[in-house]
Amino acid sequence: MTGRLNSAQPYAIGLFRIVIGLLFTCHGASKLFGVLGGTTPEVGSWPAWYAAVIELVGGILVLLGLGTRAAAFISSGAMAYAYFKVHQPAALWPLENNGEGAALFCWAMFLLIFTGSGAFGLDRLFEGRTAASADKPASEERPVAA
Repeated sequence: MTGRLNSAQPYAIGLFRIVIGLLFTCHGASKLFGVLGGTTPEVGSWPAWYAAVIELVGGILVLLGLGTRAAAFISSGAMAYAYFKVHQPAALWPLENNGEGAALFCWAMFLLIFTGSGAFGLDRLFEGRTAASADKPASEERPVAA
């Protein structure tokens, strides 16, 4: 059973990444564009507008699996900041301060820093191309015109 679960791990991580990225993108879109019942902050207002941009762009990158580790690192940090600066001063526990979303997104993105994109990500597509070109013998490479 463990062998089967281990062989499915990249697919589970890929699906996890897609769902987290989609939800994070929705939060950013909600704040930036006022869709899905969100309210838009004033452009350039600190920290709400910047957090919304990080959520939208970071969510899209994580969803696509493009630069997953870097996008997840920045997104995790943004959510840690959101939790400790916005939610935690109101009360200690996330259930008391409405910070469950920030805490969960922070830890989900933190996990993706270490796991990478898993299956279905563009990171793997580009990783395969660079590995394939590195394995080519020099005789197969096209000469560069001067």
